[in-house]
Amino acid sequence: MRVLVISAVLAVGLGLGGCNEQKAAETPPPHELTQVAMGHYCGMNVLEHPGPKGQIILASRLQPVWFSSARDTLSFTMLPEEAKDIRAIYVSDMGKAPSWEEPGAANWIDARKAAFVIGSRMKGGMGADEAVPFSDRSAAEKFALENGGRVVAFPEVPKGYVLGGGAEPAEQEHGEGGQTDGPAAPASQTGH
Repeated sequence: MRVLVISAVLAVGLGLGGCNEQKAAETPPPHELTQVAMGHYCGMNVLEHPGPKGQIILASRLQPVWFSSARDTLSFTMLPEEAKDIRAIYVSDMGKAPSWEEPGAANWIDARKAAFVIGSRMKGGMGADEAVPFSDRSAAEKFALENGGRVVAFPEVPKGYVLGGGAEPAEQEHGEGGQTDGPAAPASQTGH
């Protein structure tokens, strides 16, 4: 009887441990954008800037790292000096945004699933070229038709476009096999 009780306790304990590990691996939901969100690179209130915003949730922080542009969000994933314990990357879904000036406080999309318009005439939060995110590729294509640029998926966003001066197609950086050297995936997606 005693062996059965000990076995049952161990089984419950192991089962709970598995649940905790599964919860840790799940992608956390996005935070709502509020007045207290300060841009990681600019140090200014994120809401003071037009265009799409971003947030990155790290395993080592309770609050997200906020960005005044989607392009800055992508740059964080590419820069070697930035944290690599990324659990989630969210950007404004501009297909659901009330306007360019008001991109929305809760219309986030997982950046890895977004279609980005690069090289458009629209400028981001700090007046730089922007990578404009959409959850719906047809909405991205319509935006590109109206504002210029081209539509790419998350891993296809050129590192030179994000980290450089905004130079577009001719200056893309290609890795092996002709793929662009795009943003890094969260640690939960890369096995790190």
